[in-house]
Amino acid sequence: MIPLPLARVAEVTSGALTGMADARAVIRGPVVIDSRAVEPGSLFVAIKGARADGHDFAARACADGAVAVLASRPVEAPAVIVEDVQAALAALANAVASELPDTTVVGVTGSSGKTTTKDLLARLAARMGPTVAPVGSYNNEIGHPLTVLRADEATRFLILELSARNIGHIADLARIAPPRIGVVLNVGTAHLGVFGGKEAIARAKGELPEALPEDGVAVLNADDPLVAAMASRTRARVTFFGRSADAQVRAEDVTLDARGRASFTLRTPTGAAPVSLRLYGAHAVENALAAAAAAYELGLPVGTIAEELSEAEPRSRWRMEVTERADGVTVVNDAYNANPDSMRAAFGSLAVIGEGRRKFAVIAALRELGEESVALNEQLGRLAAGAGLEGLIVVGEDAGPVLAGAPGALYVPDVETAAAELSARLAPGDVVLVKGPRAEALERVAEALLGGDDR
Repeated sequence: MIPLPLARVAEVTSGALTGMADARAVIRGPVVIDSRAVEPGSLFVAIKGARADGHDFAARACADGAVAVLASRPVEAPAVIVEDVQAALAALANAVASELPDTTVVGVTGSSGKTTTKDLLARLAARMGPTVAPVGSYNNEIGHPLTVLRADEATRFLILELSARNIGHIADLARIAPPRIGVVLNVGTAHLGVFGGKEAIARAKGELPEALPEDGVAVLNADDPLVAAMASRTRARVTFFGRSADAQVRAEDVTLDARGRASFTLRTPTGAAPVSLRLYGAHAVENALAAAAAAYELGLPVGTIAEELSEAEPRSRWRMEVTERADGVTVVNDAYNANPDSMRAAFGSLAVIGEGRRKFAVIAALRELGEESVALNEQLGRLAAGAGLEGLIVVGEDAGPVLAGAPGALYVPDVETAAAELSARLAPGDVVLVKGPRAEALERVAEALLGGDDR
């Protein structure tokens, strides 16, 4: 973070210093919302959540080294008191971003694949200079500014992941740290019920290319018509990625190995190079191409891009993590989240990884699908029922439609029962897919199958 006197923090956030706060004291970072992450020089941001209120930890945070607390009410510690902590956090991040003219900001959005693409792009950008990117999926109104605040004068590239739960959210995030390059992966069915339809999702995702400057670059998926159409919504130059022959950055001659890892020729306007991914699933090709296209626009040579993509391992947990136990059982932990599109991709990967082997799956009903929920969950059940599984376990609430689509499935109420049922049936050489909505915490099934650690 750029060092900021507390007086400057108060000015930027329209806050008032209280609790004997020293206006000359300097915040050197990190800016944190978890008091356990405080370091000397930190600013502790007191967020009031559903289960805990950060204001209750203010005194402890300062005792552990925080210079002050960003709070919405007086606390027993030096503080900057603001009307809205979340808005103040965004204002502070915007102020820091405005003081980094030599930093190129790249935004990534899409219905699925954002985090994997962001991780790949961060690896590629790091070959050219100091790079800051979110940890995991820090992509909302809190995680986004916290990531921006990690940047300083030495940061050359700031890679940001932008999520949307409604129209206007991406536009708001883009104002915090205006991107020069914007990557749109796809328009799928995640949060379909919240938005009301794919066209509304496309409007929301299109806020990223709309936010780009005239000298920026919109990196769009040529294979997704709703994304490709966003070319008309931006002032920036457009470059396309995909498998289409019309894409400037594309994959040719794609093949999958026995474990579902893709190899292809990466084709760019200035040359080509072979890529062999260590990431699992055919859908990883799309993510790799998006990262490659953005890195190419940043100036990285195609040979270096291909080399880095071929060496990249998954950075963020619970996304197509494939682990083989000592007895030969393979556990595919893709439990971070799920929607109809990612479920289809996961079962496609399971078919490849599990060819000639007994296959099992643990899933749960999909959420936030609105009026389409029953139909899409029945469709999920039919998908699973037709996947050639030895056994299917459905976990948690609202499982009726999934079970209607897969009448032979076993229903269990919780992840502990699912792990026990599955453990009793597995034999050496079997393959297990674990995937469902984040709220169901299905990663705990994978952890149990792997002896308490899914890595």
